[in-house]
Parts: sequence; C-alpha cells; structure tokens
Amino acid sequence: MDVLNLIGGRWVEGEGEEFADTNPAQPSEVVARGRYACAREVERAITAARDAAPGWAATPHHARAEILLRAAALVDAAAEDWGAELAREEGKTLPEAVAEVRGSARILRYYASEADRDSGEVFASPRPGESVLVVRKPIGVAGLITPFNFPIAIPAWKIGPALTYGNTVVWKPSSLVPLLAYRLAWALTEAGLPDGVLNLVYGEAEAGSAIVGHPGVDAVSFTGSTAVGRAVIARCGELGKPVQTEMGGKNASVVLADADLDHAAEQVCLGAFRSTGQKCTATSRLVVATQVADELLERVADRAARLVVGDPLAPEVEMGPLVSSAARERVAAGVRHAVGEGAKPLAGAEPLEREGWFVPPTVLDLPGTGVDFWRTELFGPVVGAVRASSTEEALGLADVSDHGLSAAVFTRDLGTALSAIDRLEVGVLHVNSESAGTFPYVPFGGAKQSGFGPKEQGRAAREFYTRTVTVYLGAPA
Repeated sequence: MDVLNLIGGRWVEGEGEEFADTNPAQPSEVVARGRYACAREVERAITAARDAAPGWAATPHHARAEILLRAAALVDAAAEDWGAELAREEGKTLPEAVAEVRGSARILRYYASEADRDSGEVFASPRPGESVLVVRKPIGVAGLITPFNFPIAIPAWKIGPALTYGNTVVWKPSSLVPLLAYRLAWALTEAGLPDGVLNLVYGEAEAGSAIVGHPGVDAVSFTGSTAVGRAVIARCGELGKPVQTEMGGKNASVVLADADLDHAAEQVCLGAFRSTGQKCTATSRLVVATQVADELLERVADRAARLVVGDPLAPEVEMGPLVSSAARERVAAGVRHAVGEGAKPLAGAEPLEREGWFVPPTVLDLPGTGVDFWRTELFGPVVGAVRASSTEEALGLADVSDHGLSAAVFTRDLGTALSAIDRLEVGVLHVNSESAGTFPYVPFGGAKQSGFGPKEQGRAAREFYTRTVTVYLGAPA
C-alpha cells in the first residue's frame, strides 16, 4: 500500500526519500511504502495550518465535535481491518491491535463531548456592575510528534484535544508506523475536516526539528525517548514556546508479603510482556518482599516461559516481535549486560532463532539496584527483580529511578496503599493491577524525567491546548 502526506487538504506523495514499512514478524514483507516530506513540504504544511487556524477557531465547538464523532464512527467501522494492519506494521497481537483502534475511536468521542462541557468560568467582582470571566481560546498551531508503540491511540489523544479546542495541527508520526497514521488522517478528513486543519508529514528527525523550531508552530506536544524529549524541551525553552512531553519510563511493581501472589504474578506478566514490553508504562522492575520472593518469582517465571511468542496475527500467539532489528539488538544487549553484572535469568534471556525481530519474555533475578538494568530503559519484554525486607525498603527501592511515570503496588492493606501514594514519585499509580493502562478521561503523564508540561488526556489536556483570557466585564457608565 502507498501512503501519502497530507498538506493543506491535498494528499501528496512527498519529495523526499522513499521509505518502506515492513512487518517485524516477517521483515521481507512490505506493509506500506511512501516518500518523506521534504523541507519545503514541511514549510507548506505549517503555512497551511496557520492559514486554516482562524476559520477553525471560529467554527462552533459543536460543529468541530460532529467531525470528531463522524471520524470515530469511521475508525470503529474499520477496527478489524486496521487492527490487522497495525499488527503487521507494529507487532502487537491482533486482539491488542484491534483494541487500540477501537480505543482511539473512544478517545475521539470523549473529546467530541467537550463541546457539552463548560468553556470558561465566571467570578464575582467586588466592584458593582462588573463580572470577571475566564475565557479559553485555542493556542493556534500545534506541532505533534508521536512514537511507534501506539500508532493510532497516541496520535488520537493528541489530535483529539487539539482539534476540539479549536487548534490546527502539523503532525509527524514515527516513520516505523506510517500506515496507521495515514488511516487516522484519512478518517478525520473523510469526516469533513476543513483543508489545512490537519497536516500529516512523514519524516525523520530533521522534520521533527523543523516543526519544533518553526516560528509558525505555537506549541509542541511530543511523546518519545527521554533524550529526544529533553532536546525538544530545551529548544522550546529557547523559543519561549509551550511544550508538553511524555518521555521514558522504568516502572516498578511492588509485591508485598500480604499480596495475592497468583493475581500479582498474572498482573506483573501482563504489565511486562503485553505489547512485547514496548510501552512507556510497562513493568520493567519488580520489588518483592523477601518472605514471598521465591514463590512469586517462580510463578512469574513460569508464566513467562509458557507465553506463546510468534506471528501476532496467529490466534494462539500471546506476544509478538519487537518493532525493528535495532530494537531487538538493544534489548538483547541489555540482557547480556545485566547477566554480565550478575543477574540470574529465571526465564528467557536466550535469543530466539527465527525470522523476525523476536525476543523471549525474560525474567531476571538481580543482585541489587546498583546494576545498570535498574535505571536504563530497554523498552522490551524484560523484567528484573530485587528483594526487600520491609514495606518501607520496598517502596524506597521502587523509587530509585530517574523516571517517574507509572508504578504498581500489590497489597491487601489499605494503609500501605495510601502510604504508597505519598512515597512514590510517579504520575500514575496502580494498586493491585498492572503498571500499564490508562483511561482517556483521566490525566496521564509522569514525574521526574518521564514528563514535562501539562498532563495529557482527560480535561487535563485543556491546560495545554488552550490559553486563558481573564475579562473584567463592567457595565457601561
């Protein structure tokens, strides 16, 4: 399939280099082909978004919402087909892929419903005959940069709020997953989005840098690695430009002595191995109470060893490949390094000799938190465990990280769960459920080096995609 850039309402081939989108389970299979946008085309996309901004901002919110609802219906109707394409393009199992497509439709519907909620506030004034209004206005042109691991859901949770609050968009998706980007952009344009309101440009780092640094882009939302995210933050800081970033995670699950071990083992494995561990909220660190450590780790390792790894379209498969050969080598190298530092493999660790970018679900018993694995994000299906002699030590070990995106705590004690809220520096905390997972109507984002700027999703997104004007409205003399 050929994918096209969308610039000013026109689908164009692109004047940059050719690229091929391949199936990570069968790398010889090409899923889609296209051409990157050149520098001139990125410039045209930004110009188109600026030209469209006044008209879109002036469009009644309910009219904007109707377009999002129609797009959501188109996405839902195509969920099975697009889910299969997502599995072939990115490597998620088919059930996960279909669920992601349907989830993106739910996100669009949620942001359509913003038209029925308050759009500002009214305050009393101490002066007679005067009211104070706080009015929300769009920020203008939003530059959006999205990663490979959720190729339609993450774009939806950026594009949805950007559009509903009256902004226009220039969007650069990951070059690893161009097909689902094309599908989402098609649904929005087919639903009646005016020309220039959404612009899709394929490109590598240079295109992203051009969007971030362009004076015609009013704000930037980025999801990706911590290193790139910090560079985006620095550049936006130089330019005085609003920025929102969701970056890396090194998420811990804490299993305490009173936990339901069967449930905890199941949830740890779901958090570590679903989506082949390619989630910023995936469980990659495990802190276990010493009293139950051997029993819990045996259960986790047994579940990991029994997972069926293979073609994500096959109905019996529970874990697909990593997204690329580079990802596979990075994860394999990280595991080798951990073993070299004294980690004991309890499951996996050995490479899988087959076509495709597969690695096994891996469980490591770590010698302590001083090893690189405890701090370095691998972004793959690998979890490393340490033991703790007390609840306080367990929560402390979980917090030994530069990242602070998500964590999970397994306990039957309400007081312990409440203390974890205060103790752990994270943006998302799960109690007795896996560290991964979020709902579109609540804030999402991290602490420490996992996030910067206003949170995403829910009404929190309004803080980024709108600006306030405080109006002192007095009666005429």
